[in-house]
Amino acid sequence: MTIFTLWLRHIRFLIHKEILAILKEPANRVILFAPAFLQAVLFGYAATYDVNHVDYAVLDQSRSQASTELLVHLDGTGVFNRTATLTSASQIKDVVMAGDALLVLTFPSDFESKLNQGLPSPLQVILDGRNSSTAGAAASYISAVVGDFNQRKMNNRSVISLETRAWYNPNLESRWGLMPTLIAALSMMQTLLLSALSVAREREQGTFDQLLVTPFTPMQLLIGKALPSVLVGLVQSTIILLIILFWFQIPMNGSIALLYVGLFSFNIAAVGLGLSISAISINMQQAMLYTFLLMMPLMLLSGMLTPVQTMPAILDALTYANPLRFAIDLVRRVYLEGAGIADIAFNFIPMLVMAVITLPLAAWLFRNRLY
Repeated sequence: MTIFTLWLRHIRFLIHKEILAILKEPANRVILFAPAFLQAVLFGYAATYDVNHVDYAVLDQSRSQASTELLVHLDGTGVFNRTATLTSASQIKDVVMAGDALLVLTFPSDFESKLNQGLPSPLQVILDGRNSSTAGAAASYISAVVGDFNQRKMNNRSVISLETRAWYNPNLESRWGLMPTLIAALSMMQTLLLSALSVAREREQGTFDQLLVTPFTPMQLLIGKALPSVLVGLVQSTIILLIILFWFQIPMNGSIALLYVGLFSFNIAAVGLGLSISAISINMQQAMLYTFLLMMPLMLLSGMLTPVQTMPAILDALTYANPLRFAIDLVRRVYLEGAGIADIAFNFIPMLVMAVITLPLAAWLFRNRLY
């Protein structure tokens, strides 16, 4: 048996041991895979900026045919639900403050007369800005309804027709932009925590000292503990991918092979971070604390919820040390755009650089712990 074959055999034993340690408890098996499923489903239904139901109130001081026609058109969309018909402006504050209406429409008394004279007729929309994203979406819907009303009223005049086409997300559903990011984001949470607990678990269970008398080198220990975590991360990403494809039916336009190459690179970087945390942690509680402290900045600086381009310059610079930023960009572009390797090649560089830094750092920390 050659030295290299023996080296690989040692790694295989370590991987087998690590997988058994992860999966031997039924509770661990549930914790590893059930959260990925539940979080993907909950994000798909709950974490969406699309507005499908808007409660509104109306103050119609015009009581004209034009205002009635516009309100009928608004109610007929299936999105807007009239909860109150007001009789005075003093009631507006109470309706909004009580949360009975997201917006209030106010028609002035001269609404129809100005329209008949060909003059601009203002329509006041009062929005509850406590939820700015929902209010903004509702205002956009109102603008679309009013625009359609104007076009029908001006059907005897020459008007400019604006046609808008959205690439990669034709219906502009926020779910399409959010769900693919979960393929990387949700798997990272489990992968980072799992790898961070690996060495800390050995210390807490008293088996870490046994590694001192084994023939394994620090590099073999590193590989043996890294690959099972990478495998778990890829399995979780697969679960989320299947939910997005078949449950929410968001079509994938890119290469599945390229997607998994990117996910493999990302998981190596994430495991490198986790093993570095694990190597410096004394016990599992400390490893969990370090992991949770790190996860929040990684999520906020990833571009998952807010574009990186809108962040201050100093935070934009910090995102280059965040592998999740480039994994999310890679997954989005491959999944939605059908991007090729040339289009996303740059995203591999920061992830691989992070892996090149963190994995040797973890190996160095292992070496100092072992010897």
